[in-house]
Amino acid sequence: MISPAELALLALAGYRGTQLVVHDSILDSARIQLDAWQQKRPTSAVRDAVVTLISCVYCTGWWVAGALLATWLLVTGTWGSAPLLVHGVEWLAVAGAAALLNRWDDSRKDWA
Repeated sequence: MISPAELALLALAGYRGTQLVVHDSILDSARIQLDAWQQKRPTSAVRDAVVTLISCVYCTGWWVAGALLATWLLVTGTWGSAPLLVHGVEWLAVAGAAALLNRWDDSRKDWA
């Protein structure tokens, strides 16, 4: 099981990774290409799902959190230290904490 410090670290990394995928200008060209790909067949459910996944903070955040947690558990050698259900709860915790950071960040835009 991950410690509270590891949870905080993974939540911060998840927040930043989500911002990178969804908002940062470094990936603008990839998002533009994905949008153009989707516009070629706008009625395609698969293309619509992919674009939605990449543009939704919560959708992207879920998968980023899972990838970070799995990488962390494998690299630190702690994957086998707890049952799979515990890792599932850890995934929910990391994704939830990162989502709270995203909500907080989104609410700050109203202050300006």
